[in-house]
Amino acid sequence: MRCNSRGKGESILFIHGMPTNGYLWDDVVRDLAPHFRCFVVDLPGMGGTPFLPYSPAYFAQVAAQIEQVRIRNRVRHWHVVGHDGGCAIAIQYAHLFPMRVNCMALLSPAIFPDLKPFFLLDLLRKPIVGEITAPLVHALFWKVAMRRALPHTGHRFEFHKTFSGATGPWKLMRVVRWGRPDILFRDSASVLQSLNRPTLVIHGSRDILPSSFALRAADMIKDSELIELDSGHFIPIERATDVSLKLLAHFGSRGTKMVVDSPVNKRILSEIRIDAAGSISVAATQSGSGKTPAMKTEPIESTPRPRTVIPTIAERPSTFDGGPQGTWTSKSTSISRRTPNLCPI
Repeated sequence: MRCNSRGKGESILFIHGMPTNGYLWDDVVRDLAPHFRCFVVDLPGMGGTPFLPYSPAYFAQVAAQIEQVRIRNRVRHWHVVGHDGGCAIAIQYAHLFPMRVNCMALLSPAIFPDLKPFFLLDLLRKPIVGEITAPLVHALFWKVAMRRALPHTGHRFEFHKTFSGATGPWKLMRVVRWGRPDILFRDSASVLQSLNRPTLVIHGSRDILPSSFALRAADMIKDSELIELDSGHFIPIERATDVSLKLLAHFGSRGTKMVVDSPVNKRILSEIRIDAAGSISVAATQSGSGKTPAMKTEPIESTPRPRTVIPTIAERPSTFDGGPQGTWTSKSTSISRRTPNLCPI
């Protein structure tokens, strides 16, 4: 399994979804590398990792490959972040190797049996039809669908590399034939309920995935926080700085040393607040001050805090107020956002 690392400090593992690669996290890693040691993997068949045939043990096999990455790099434990289908790998890894995981973050989690594959890619999943239509579907997917989802040419180019050339359409077909969602994800609920690590769930308000996926994931995890960002499906690209801020607030505990060496990092530092009680919040820099507020970096005692109360689908909040208090708001409910528990070290 191909893995790139960057930065220093506590370790974070980033797992992309389909059909992207580790480049998905490039902007987020650039923000967090001064504070954390960031590991970015390419999943099988994407980026620089060879294809792994799908089977009922696929998730466990990929989790085992990730564990080998951890051992090779002498990482004792790390935070784990997943996007899209990478969330399924993330929760499986945390389920099989719980002592190696500190905290987690799941962005646009595509992990439930009622997942509906994107209609273009669904054509590739059909025997015979997929083989015949592969060139046409490949062209429409990359030149139309991905161009609308990702206006950034650089990201599209990096994701397309794996599936370029004369055999590219059939490589894409092979990757998207990962099986039936109702079979592949049938154990997701029990796996989520078994997780006991502080978990941040992020949903994009314009995501093609239903918001119920993020709501259900947060509801099933014992210690979770759910937020919504104004974004489409590719949250780590569209809202990279905001994702960096949320992850830093979620992971930045136990007196992690903060390094100020760029305007982006100064902004990140200026928006994080850790009070004497250990509460972590995100707040805007004082307008017009031009100064970065001081931060507390002494060790902080971990204290239990109540978990987030997740609304029912009927009460689903429509907006998220990202201010210091951080509340979900809707016509029928207003739910306080829990300050995340400090991650175990």
